Amino acid sequence: MSKVFKKTSGNGHIALYLGKRDFVDHIDSVDVVEGVVKVDPSGLNGRKVFAYLACAFRYGSEDLDVIGLSFRRDIWIERVQVYPPKDGNSTKSPMLESLLKKVGDQGHPFSFQMPTNLPCSVALQPGPNDAGKACGVDFEVKAYIANEPDSADEVIEKKDTCRLVIRKIQFAPANNKAGPKADISKQFMMSDKPVHLEASLEKEIYYHGDPITVKVKVNNETSKVVKKIKVSVDQFTNVALYCSDTYVKTVCGEEFGETINANGKLEKSFSLTPLLSNNKEKRGLAVDGRLKDEDTHLASTTLSQGDKEMQGIIVSYKVKVNLMVSSGGLLGGLTSSDVTVELPLTLMSPKPAEVSDITLDATEG
Repeated sequence: MSKVFKKTSGNGHIALYLGKRDFVDHIDSVDVVEGVVKVDPSGLNGRKVFAYLACAFRYGSEDLDVIGLSFRRDIWIERVQVYPPKDGNSTKSPMLESLLKKVGDQGHPFSFQMPTNLPCSVALQPGPNDAGKACGVDFEVKAYIANEPDSADEVIEKKDTCRLVIRKIQFAPANNKAGPKADISKQFMMSDKPVHLEASLEKEIYYHGDPITVKVKVNNETSKVVKKIKVSVDQFTNVALYCSDTYVKTVCGEEFGETINANGKLEKSFSLTPLLSNNKEKRGLAVDGRLKDEDTHLASTTLSQGDKEMQGIIVSYKVKVNLMVSSGGLLGGLTSSDVTVELPLTLMSPKPAEVSDITLDATEG
């Protein structure tokens, strides 16, 4: 059951209608963003009606605007004239046909095709005492009344606009491949043989909320003792705007008291589950974009074709396995060294079942 999302301008002269607010990035293409604007020509006074779709990076609270600092930067924007209509009778999708039937004779359709190199909707989790909207990437559809589509000299009043936030999202591919494997051999001073560590994941893609099983093999050929094993999941958030900054946050980690004596071996699987509910206090953690106050989860891995440079926020994950090896000798267990391997992790949501029937149930968005 799909609703119609509607937003009316303050003066009531235009209203924006969308059939959905989630648009899927299929990596090689993105769902077309289409909607209808209802126009009352009597209130335009000779002006035109435009629609735009913008992808923007939000730096923080609108309070910054008061002191002359822009709190948004447009990554991509496209505008189209809705009224008076400029195009002829082009072919309309079933969604547009349904919206036009709902809106009536005053409805005028529009559509936008997003490029494939735009980021998905991602928010950076605010701190416990932060107010206002979260930093991050968001997408907005807006209809407005103006003389020109984009003029720095024209002031567009708030009562002449209506807007709806939408989301660009990705779902996990249907074909889940075998998981990655990594290994390392590390030698220590005063030892002619190494500690060999191998770690692997059962599959390439894990869904949000699912436990992640890490298979660990250790062959300790040294005279030293492996005191414990730590397994963790790190989130890497690359903010690519004027420059590129990467932030690393551990979203899940656990130490296991597995002791591997000299010339000993271990083969064991360890399980851990990264959840947003366990990371609510971490400021700057990337989470999937949300609409209004609905629940969300850790940001999904960003998938791309790799041949286009993306701007905004790109998210990835790694599983880290760390052996803490005592140095032995005169200092005994007071000093230790690490043996570490990392595995790439793809963390996403499964693609939901397709909704076949669309019921038009207008709600304020």
